Amino acid sequence: MRRLLRVLAILLIGATAPAPRFAEVRPGVALVFPRDHGAHPDYRTEWWYLTGWLDGPGVTHRGFQITFFRTATGLGADSRSAFAPRQILFAHAALSDPAIGHLLHGERIAREGLAIAGASRADADIAIDDWRLRRLPDGRFVARVAGDGFALDLAFRPIQPVLAQGDRGYSRKGPDAHSASRYYSLPHLVVTGTVLRNGRAEPVAGKAWLDREWSSSYLPPGAVGWDWTGLNFTDGGALMAFRVRRADGSTLWAGGTWRAADGQLTIFGPRDVSFEPRHRWRSPRTSALYPVDPILRIRLPEGIRTLPLHPLFPDQELDTRAAGTPVYWEGAVTTPGGRGYLELTGYAGNLSL
Repeated sequence: MRRLLRVLAILLIGATAPAPRFAEVRPGVALVFPRDHGAHPDYRTEWWYLTGWLDGPGVTHRGFQITFFRTATGLGADSRSAFAPRQILFAHAALSDPAIGHLLHGERIAREGLAIAGASRADADIAIDDWRLRRLPDGRFVARVAGDGFALDLAFRPIQPVLAQGDRGYSRKGPDAHSASRYYSLPHLVVTGTVLRNGRAEPVAGKAWLDREWSSSYLPPGAVGWDWTGLNFTDGGALMAFRVRRADGSTLWAGGTWRAADGQLTIFGPRDVSFEPRHRWRSPRTSALYPVDPILRIRLPEGIRTLPLHPLFPDQELDTRAAGTPVYWEGAVTTPGGRGYLELTGYAGNLSL
């Protein structure tokens, strides 16, 4: 499959046909469910992104990530062949276990079709080989994935309403209004299920966060990556904050949303969010230098709130170069009164989305 991505890249770079046209994210478009839980193949890229904490017997605490991606290639639109690579699906999964000290992870990749991979447009139902994420009629999401030395079989029950990010789901990513995504979240998902390790299935429970985004022009010119966090607080509050970075580390754009326990919303603009690096951790695999425990500051109506983010352990880099997909840091973190995930992209090479 890595060869497949290389071939696609060559075709996209070397094609003499006009550049493919994808749907554009625009403000003022309402989110519609269950339709928007499903795929949006007219847009260039999208993802279904689950992160959370799993609490097992005793004092076992682990983090996990399950992400399914869809990418439109712009190729084969006029072809009737089932082999035309119109849509590529890939997925990452990882288990963050401090007893191991690094991620256990796995990945899948395939072109859509041929009864191997697919993503429903009607509701969440994405499958790649034996990996699957779908939404059941009762509203729960269920996922089954397996990686190197682990497997996750989890169910996610929403207990809070959808959190539309930005302007009712229109999320700016830069000064240009065209650099934007459609974006919503489901925080405080109640997780139950099992983790399979060393041939033994262990029951787990916890809390999770689902992010859904789709876009055709995600990063603005001059951007190399982003820092993002999604945090569930014990009082029921939920926070999403991000910044888009330039190559020199400065902030090109920032934003986010705070939903307090009473449901009150605060939408953040570029001046309301800052990530301040403290200590950095260097990957022994990629030599990337990640700010894995930053100070997050957000501007709320009552004043500035300071949130130190502490990683479960430093080495939570997801290195999927063997599959031809990006490298990034994806880690379970704590903050006073809450737990969640921190994502750091573009530190091991620029992203192109």
